[in-house]
Amino acid sequence: MDFHCHLDLYPNAREVYKEACRRNRFTWLVTTSPKAFAATSRALEPSSNVLITPGLHPEIAHERAQELDLLLEQIESVPAVGEVGLDGSSRFRVTYDVQRRIFSAVVARCESLGGRVLSIHSRQAVKDVLAELSLHPQFGTAVLHWFSGTASELKAAEAQGCWFSVGPAMFNSSSGRAIAAKLPRDRVLPESDGPFAQMDKKPVMPWSMPITAQLLAEVWAIPLADAQLTLESNSSKMLEILR
Repeated sequence: MDFHCHLDLYPNAREVYKEACRRNRFTWLVTTSPKAFAATSRALEPSSNVLITPGLHPEIAHERAQELDLLLEQIESVPAVGEVGLDGSSRFRVTYDVQRRIFSAVVARCESLGGRVLSIHSRQAVKDVLAELSLHPQFGTAVLHWFSGTASELKAAEAQGCWFSVGPAMFNSSSGRAIAAKLPRDRVLPESDGPFAQMDKKPVMPWSMPITAQLLAEVWAIPLADAQLTLESNSSKMLEILR
């Protein structure tokens, strides 16, 4: 299973899509813009085990802000939204006001529709993401993708009921491994974040869950079978929420 994958952006997207359909019980294909969601939904043959969702990635928020109304319309017909969120890193700080306006509108829209599951980007912006979510307590369920915040931010996110999706590339750094070790084990989901995330200079593939289980088993100091069971159990619970 894979709860955060840019399946439409692999160089050979249709082939990877077919293989993901064959291999995975579930793949969450997050898109980076409303127009990309519309195009991807048309281009790929529907599959019962692939969820395609509309999003507006914070890294391109300033370029696609005019698509916000389209995104708010698309959210009505889907159980989940992603990728959305905030990026407070130095490279994207200049567009932060636009990012916040878009993310605020998305969270409010989710609340008005009775709740959605959100796959959220929160690089150097965890506090603001959590603050926005707290303003709309009926927004649904947050899945913080590739969480990279501090220990105190992790505790705050856990207290607000957030889930966390992690993939093999998160373990490329010592800081990523340290965060993974502290995640609440009953709210961890597998992701690939491919093709952007890489291991050994190759894109992580959507069927990377066994690798993630192995890496989690190491940082959690538990048997591999237990880590696999945890990911399977958590994934099943999230699939119930997504229905």
